[in-house]
Amino acid sequence: MLGFLGLESESELFDAIPEALKVVGGLALDDGQPEPDVVAAMESYASMNAGTSSAICFAGAGAYDHEIPPVVRSLSSRSEFVTAYTPYQPEVAQGVLQAIFEYQTLVARLAGLPVANASLYDGATSLVEAINLGVAAARRPGVWLSSGVHPHWRATAATFARGTGHELTEVPLVGGRSDFDAMDAASAPGVVVVSWPTYLGTLEDLAEVRRRCDELGALMVVAADPVMASVLKTPGSLGADVVVGEGQPLGTALSFGGPYLGLFACTMDQVRRLPGRLVGETVDLEGRRAYVTTLRAREQDIRREKATSNVCSNQTLMAVTAAIQLGWLGTGGLAEIARRSVNATRYLLDQVVKIEGVAPLLDGVPTARDVAITVPEDASAVLDRLAHEGFLGGLALESLTEEGDLSVEPALREKTILVAATERRTRHEIDSFVASLAKAVA
Repeated sequence: MLGFLGLESESELFDAIPEALKVVGGLALDDGQPEPDVVAAMESYASMNAGTSSAICFAGAGAYDHEIPPVVRSLSSRSEFVTAYTPYQPEVAQGVLQAIFEYQTLVARLAGLPVANASLYDGATSLVEAINLGVAAARRPGVWLSSGVHPHWRATAATFARGTGHELTEVPLVGGRSDFDAMDAASAPGVVVVSWPTYLGTLEDLAEVRRRCDELGALMVVAADPVMASVLKTPGSLGADVVVGEGQPLGTALSFGGPYLGLFACTMDQVRRLPGRLVGETVDLEGRRAYVTTLRAREQDIRREKATSNVCSNQTLMAVTAAIQLGWLGTGGLAEIARRSVNATRYLLDQVVKIEGVAPLLDGVPTARDVAITVPEDASAVLDRLAHEGFLGGLALESLTEEGDLSVEPALREKTILVAATERRTRHEIDSFVASLAKAVA
């Protein structure tokens, strides 16, 4: 493998990992240690990580510290879900198939579209698959990708585009909305992608995006937040052809970044291009209701040149967890979480802007879910100080975005922090965070 890659050594293979993150010289464990001693040593290493159990989380940007009810943890950890294998044989996998079918139904309702798949790996994967679907349907390689879409998702789409030949053009944000007037209408795209809300928390005018897509003859893809979908109009009702999203807020723990859950829904016009798995309802030979995987257009099932996707799996456990969370909360419960999260973030913003030198990135622009604030010095340094005070204080836009990103003014990129407050954050926690932030920027 090293020879094929043109590398001289195994260490060269891992050059991309910063030296500060590499373990040098092993873990200082003596040979022949009893298992309890090894476990104790590993627990001591794990305790060095600062997670939401040891720090109060105000970070968001796609992954949020929501409450996970004990019933969700209990049911989703049952062995028949945790150990379930791919349901190739429906006669012995009806339970898992039904759970996925229920998940699909719930996701379709959140998206406002008639059909959803059995899930994908994460939100970024779902975006890539939506672009693949849209380009195939429109038969044009051009993609207008809003800079309001999460920067990591955009980077993932750009990586895949180098292999597929898709022509990605980023649409700049002006005042928190995609500036389509800045685009060259002569090079009409096959796909237009926007976020609802944007990763900065602002709201696009989806009706206007739909109008633009109709003029261009392009498919409209919306990257939507599933929790905010409970209080906003569904993207499907506003004209989206495909809706994708990150399902982590639906009962999955932060877990230092994964595994997460990719949401994917589309119109019936595109169902035969749907990536991954799709569970359908039918009847068996005796007329009883039954569930099967159907319309399987993956590389694993049909010839590669005819496949609509090379995704041959899904996140069954996280999908089942999301179905349990949504079923437990119900429509009213999910909407209550959304409202409380918005109110907490709004209160947070109202308080932090009272600090000298702190201001909203987009003053006077309504936001939901996340909000961007500017600080008087390097944002990463401020976040380091907050970490010492016991807060995961948000994400520095400098670490989220590449230099020259079209979603933020270059002069403000290094001084901007993206923060969010979920329903878990109390007024006391927010006030304490504001006091620590005031000290960090003093």
